[in-house]
Amino acid sequence: MTTETPVLTKKDFVPEGDVKWCPGCGDYSILSSVQTIMPTLGVAKENIVFISGIGCSSRFPYYMATYGFHTIHGRAPTVASGVKIANPDLTLWLVTGDGDGLSIGGNHTMHAIRRNMDIKILLFNNRIYGLTKGQYSPTSEQGKVTKTSVMGSIDRPINPISFAIASGATFVARTSAANPKQMQDTLKAAAEHKGTAFVEIFQNCNIFNDGAFAKYLNKETKDSENIYLETGKPLLFNLDQQGIALESGINPRLVAESNTGDTSKFLVHNPNNEDATMAYLIGQLGIEDTSKPTAMGVIRAVRKPTYEEMLYAQEKEALNKYGEGDLKKLIYSGDLWNVGAGEPANLDG
Repeated sequence: MTTETPVLTKKDFVPEGDVKWCPGCGDYSILSSVQTIMPTLGVAKENIVFISGIGCSSRFPYYMATYGFHTIHGRAPTVASGVKIANPDLTLWLVTGDGDGLSIGGNHTMHAIRRNMDIKILLFNNRIYGLTKGQYSPTSEQGKVTKTSVMGSIDRPINPISFAIASGATFVARTSAANPKQMQDTLKAAAEHKGTAFVEIFQNCNIFNDGAFAKYLNKETKDSENIYLETGKPLLFNLDQQGIALESGINPRLVAESNTGDTSKFLVHNPNNEDATMAYLIGQLGIEDTSKPTAMGVIRAVRKPTYEEMLYAQEKEALNKYGEGDLKKLIYSGDLWNVGAGEPANLDG
């Protein structure tokens, strides 16, 4: 007997109880957008899991009326990997922050990405450690003065998009908490992707790092400082008055739009390109060279076999080749010794 997925609404994903983030935090916008898209995915609530690490963002599982797991600092990808391997039919979302996911958890995030597990990773980036009261994070800009960098941080910041692409991510996107519609479109695209979907979300911490992404988030400037990516469309911004072209091979430069409507000189967006070089360049826009706008939307989306697909195919092949295993035979298949006896173990005992 088969059962149909019930018709759900946003309210079905809103649990009882208060949401405990600071007033004005960008996390509220992200939470609302995630709750909004959930009913559109056609997935039953009991088949959805949210897993998080430590940080302000990582309270997320408490605020979703689904299954969830609040894990330890930086280890959410390892728990998520285990859950996905044990039950690959689950829809799994991993929520982390720039500190949790790129510092203590950077190694784990990298391996989850390179394996291409079918997990949706949402990395909230506010360029600060908010939960522990304002220390500089892996994405904080150089010169950032905080409680742990009183003379200004000398660390070069990580670009999460570059990190994900270099780790082999098959889906990479960027969005912001200040643009719910664009964020929801991006999250839907991530949900539809088969494999690791890595989404960086710009958001403001108005308590410890107010204005971190001001020009990208503020209503007055965001349309001139962001390129909203569309497949097959040229990289235009600022009301289509400017765009991005390439010179000397792969060096992006700003070009003023002509009045003729000729867009042939501009870089055309193709997130489905197997070669990640262009995705890497687009992900770098506006990050180190802040004179350029930054890219918002799906930067890369290619289909490759997932870790689970390959793992279960390998398991099937092993069963066909060797048959069902025998645990006792395996345990006693090599040299065994009784500890302290100095003699081989009695395999018949």
